[in-house]
Order: sequence, then structure tokens, then C-alpha cells
Amino acid sequence: MNKGLFISIEGPDGSGKSTQLKNIIKYFQDKEVRLVFTREPGGTKIGEKIRSIILDRDNMEMTDMTEALLYAAARAQHVEEKIRPSLLEGKTVLCDRYVDSSIAYQGYGRNLGESVSLINDYAISGIKPDVTIFLALEPEVGRNRIKHDDKDRLEIEKADFHQRVYDGYMRLAEEEPDRYQIVDASKDIESVKNDIFRVLDGLGY
Repeated sequence: MNKGLFISIEGPDGSGKSTQLKNIIKYFQDKEVRLVFTREPGGTKIGEKIRSIILDRDNMEMTDMTEALLYAAARAQHVEEKIRPSLLEGKTVLCDRYVDSSIAYQGYGRNLGESVSLINDYAISGIKPDVTIFLALEPEVGRNRIKHDDKDRLEIEKADFHQRVYDGYMRLAEEEPDRYQIVDASKDIESVKNDIFRVLDGLGY
């Protein structure tokens, strides 16, 4: 049985991920690809409960390491319950954020460094994306797209935090150029969609 392809979508807050994920899902549906779409944190019953704790603005006292460990815990459940079994069944897995988010947000944004990668090495058990589509957009532009009342606990962080996150993503892209496909998310929605579809076409779909 051939292992399925694992695709993750990453990007700073306000980069248009939600809109483009709908386009990507339709792309796969039109090609009748056996697709499993999921998200992080979340993707499982346990993961969704952890997600609600992490993103709740009432939990501002949460320590940085607690945050990192909660993300990793949700991810460990996600990998074993959904991602690994789906890949072994030969399905394409499309995930809204994955381990790179933790490295960018907690490793770089929270300045926790290599400890985040170490924690997540246990959480992912060797399951890494084959391709990561990164929607590149300067963080201040993205943050201005989100109404304040709609922002979660991480989105309301200060500008310097979001700049560290973005710089972290760019560092990851430099370290793994074969996996990362960078798409300019400052373009109009249709142009971004077409750029993403060109990436997917190049994967043989």
C-alpha cells in the first residue's frame, strides 16, 4: 500500500489561509482525490478541546511552556488518531498548520528555542509534511486584516511577537527549500489561488 501525500498549509495570521483552503479542497474534489482535511490545534475530539484552551483570551496567564506543551499534546493525538492512519490508507492529508507553527510561534515567537523542536519530535513520531505551502505576508499587513474582536489569544499579541514568528517561518523555509513552497499572499485572492494550484499541479495531481 502506497503512503499518501501529506501537505501542510502555513502562514502568519491574516494571510488568507481560510479562503485558500476552501479553494484547495475544491481543487482536490474536482480531481476526485481521496482527501482528509484537518487542522491544528485540533483535528480530533481531544485536540479540539485543547484548542479551545490554547486560544481562549480568558487564559492570558498561560505560561509559554504550557502553551508549547499543549500544542504538542494535541499534535501527538492528532498524528496517532488521524494523520498516520490516513496516510497509511493512501489518502492525501491536507492540514491547516502543523509542527512548523509551533516552531515559529513558540520557538521563535515565544523565544523557547530548540526545546519546541525537541518536544515535537516526540509528538510527530517521524510524520512530517511532504510539502508545506507557506502564504508569505508581512505580519503587520495580515494583522490589520483581522478585526480586534475576532482575534484569539495569540493574534492579540504585540507586533514584535508576530515579526519574530514571521522571521521564524522564513528561517524554516531557508532550511528546507525542497519542502517549502512560498506563495506571495499579498496578491489578490485569485492570483494567490492560481499560484497555489501551480504548486499542486507540480505534485502530479
